[in-house]
Amino acid sequence: MIGITERRALGSKLAAWSKEACPSLKLDDDSRVAVIGSGPAGSFFSYFLLNISRMVDMDIHVDIYDSRDFSIPGPTGCNMCGGIISETLIQNLAVEGIILPPTVIQRGIDSYILHTDVGKVRIDTPLQEKRIGAVYRGSGPRDVKEIKWGSFDGYLQKLAVEKGAHLIRGRVVDVSLEDGKPQIRTREGATHVYDLLAVAVGVNSGTLKLFQGLDLNYQLPRTTKTFIREYYLGEETVARYVGSSMHVFLLNIPRLEFAALVPKGDYVSLCLLGEDIDSSLIQSVLDTPEVKECLPSNMHWEQGSCQCAPYINIHGAENPYANRIVFIGDSGVTRLYKDGIGAAYRTAKAAATTAVFHGISVNDFKRYFRPTCQAISIDNMIGKMVFAFTRQIQKRQFARRAVLRMVSSEQQKEGRSRRMSTVLWDMFTGSAPYREILIRTFHPFFLSRFLWDMAISVIPFNERRQ
Repeated sequence: MIGITERRALGSKLAAWSKEACPSLKLDDDSRVAVIGSGPAGSFFSYFLLNISRMVDMDIHVDIYDSRDFSIPGPTGCNMCGGIISETLIQNLAVEGIILPPTVIQRGIDSYILHTDVGKVRIDTPLQEKRIGAVYRGSGPRDVKEIKWGSFDGYLQKLAVEKGAHLIRGRVVDVSLEDGKPQIRTREGATHVYDLLAVAVGVNSGTLKLFQGLDLNYQLPRTTKTFIREYYLGEETVARYVGSSMHVFLLNIPRLEFAALVPKGDYVSLCLLGEDIDSSLIQSVLDTPEVKECLPSNMHWEQGSCQCAPYINIHGAENPYANRIVFIGDSGVTRLYKDGIGAAYRTAKAAATTAVFHGISVNDFKRYFRPTCQAISIDNMIGKMVFAFTRQIQKRQFARRAVLRMVSSEQQKEGRSRRMSTVLWDMFTGSAPYREILIRTFHPFFLSRFLWDMAISVIPFNERRQ
């Protein structure tokens, strides 16, 4: 056994080792912060970091690195996203004092039309505040002749700059550590050292590869390929065929999780989510009568104004933080399939709050930033269960008929609890956590009504067999 003196000496050594391994690092006046990426995560982080630091009388310097110009149509200013903003996010931003102007919201979506091979039904917003907005992350498709609308990402970038962030239009080509501090080098050769680095790039960016040689515990997110194509129709044609509804397709096509047509000004966006979307899957969707009947018969479905096949994050990164480095948005963790911008808002604010009020060490981020990431990851696990159940419905015609029957009944009666309609609305929009959606499906009234509708829907098939 060791005596009290030896124990104290050992305790002091362990404390010193712990402090050296995971030092307490803080931001203070004149600290320099770099943000790579000025999409929603990067702009939100810069905005909140500057806003919160001023509340505690801290004067810090923020540089945002991004080579994209959101004012230019096409790939140069595009952020490869379907561009749906949930009402939940719009309300959260309003509380923060961020009011999205009408020039940014292309069209307010007040309903969904659910298309299946056994019919279709319109789902009006369950509550008046549950509207959503369609936006362009850049300035629109490559063939835009006249820019009528503002860029969503460009608007957030402008807010960050107005708060005091410095925008550097340069591509980061190297990241290293100089005496434990992040050092950034741009393509133009400029090199700067910072006290904190926030990485806010998407999974389609090659920037994340720059961190593989830094001996961090960070592991890249797992991804899958999606597909987005824009069609120019003109505002009148869009209003006539699509209106202010988002058209969602419940199709029995392997590997397809979600297909939708989203109206945006003069254009309609075709968005496909699923398991490694490829050309054969895209063609299978375009060949379905449910999709073809939504737009003019003379359309050339294979010829869009603009298209991309971006990867999306379907499993968050491991250890999205280190001493003086934090990964936010898609480079860290995001919501499965839906409301990625909302997840960017949550992780960016959590990281900024941690940096100002607690510190910028790995322990600080692990204690105060990690819970936000874990909450999103756990909800995504529940989301995978929800989508697995949806896939079982997609495979069975009687189940699709039961969903249609239940929704139709709910939509026809005013004042009635619209349980299936609300579940579908929140699944399509990302307005509620997957956990809440799953809990609603376990409600006795929901289960009893859905089982009854399935029983009614399967009867015709039994009768044909007799």
